Amino acid sequence: MRRVTFDLDVLRTFVTGMELGSFAKAAERLGRSTSAVSAQLKKLEEQAATPIFRKSGRGLALTEAGETMLGYARRLLELNDEAAAAIHDVELEGWVRLGLQEDFGEAVLPEVLGRFARGHPKVRIEARIARSHELASRITQGSLDIALAWHNGASLPYSLHVADVQMRWIGPAKPIELGSRGGDALPLVALEAPCLLRTVATETLDRAGLSWRMAFSSPSLGGIWAAVGAGLGLTIRTDIGLPANVRAMASGTLGLPALPKMALVLHQKDAELDPVAARLAEILLQAAVEALPEAVRTGEGLREVA
Repeated sequence: MRRVTFDLDVLRTFVTGMELGSFAKAAERLGRSTSAVSAQLKKLEEQAATPIFRKSGRGLALTEAGETMLGYARRLLELNDEAAAAIHDVELEGWVRLGLQEDFGEAVLPEVLGRFARGHPKVRIEARIARSHELASRITQGSLDIALAWHNGASLPYSLHVADVQMRWIGPAKPIELGSRGGDALPLVALEAPCLLRTVATETLDRAGLSWRMAFSSPSLGGIWAAVGAGLGLTIRTDIGLPANVRAMASGTLGLPALPKMALVLHQKDAELDPVAARLAEILLQAAVEALPEAVRTGEGLREVA
């Protein structure tokens, strides 16, 4: 078997295009021409000696080999960037204040802290797990440097759109009866108001003409998972960070209406972050993308280079 050494620049273009959902956008982000990006993708398939992409409607989708390549490409780039940061930023010092939604507390935070601490042992991190409105408020007040949050409609001057993630109806892992089929109000479980997803759930049911009742309310996501897992009612969330006692329900289950997507954003205190915050933001974005559902991470409906 021939030994292949993949080009990291090519892999970075590949991963960037998948994460942005467009290789034209990747060309712009990386400062390359679209023809140069096309040549890189051709080189990747030649090195892999197998098709990475397949036609899907008017765009591209990954082959099985392409999905495998994407996972390895992310890992290779992560190790490369970690090594570069450890060498060049070995004397990086200071502290940085990070905010995260509860959804990402277990799914992302340990990975982010571990990777950052290995490369920057002299930097102190202050992390806060909170809801979107509090995170946005703290960014505005200057008490957080960066925050990964669901977009709740607040207009902040320095925010980066990460992805649009599908909201899902969430029920108990072991299906049980939630009221009768004779018209009883659907029991809902939600965070205390104000809550974006609580509002989406009630307004979606109202538009569909379905009756509902608030069966359980909690100030924490942990309380929501306990109540849903116990069968007190349904909630809405995304596929990210679901514990074992709940499950995302298939579309149309129980006649439930379809839900919209929700934007995930990275808020920044300043337009230009200092080196400490900028490095943490880079690691945070990589970990967040890896935690996204497969359809989002692999660029469903990926557009070709223009």
